[in-house]
Amino acid sequence: MTPEQVALVQESFAKVAPIAPQAAALFYGNLFAADPSLKALFKGDMDEQGKKLMQVLATAVNSLKNLPGLVPVLQALAKRHVGYGVKDEHYATVGGALLLTLSQGLGEAFTDDVKEAWVTTYTLIADTMKAAANS
Repeated sequence: MTPEQVALVQESFAKVAPIAPQAAALFYGNLFAADPSLKALFKGDMDEQGKKLMQVLATAVNSLKNLPGLVPVLQALAKRHVGYGVKDEHYATVGGALLLTLSQGLGEAFTDDVKEAWVTTYTLIADTMKAAANS
């Protein structure tokens, strides 16, 4: 990731963070619309799940300048997700739902450069998690 991409992701996430509950609800709506079978992976309170999602995203976004510190966090998260039934193919669906949510939430601020920065970020996160899940 370039420093410019890190800045774009952090700046755009800062615009979403104040509406975290709505963003999380929008994300899960997009996720379940893309693959309704994924609903079965979520057993608890979706409001609480949304809070966890936004916390994990905040941690990842805020750690982009310290990738060596972020990797163990993502690896531990991946191991937990294996226990929930998450499979490699789910990561693409999650990525699509995330990008759609950001597009909806940021509107015109979701430029091509911002999208590319988020794709790079999510690819890094997903690849790290899949490698850990499969190790």
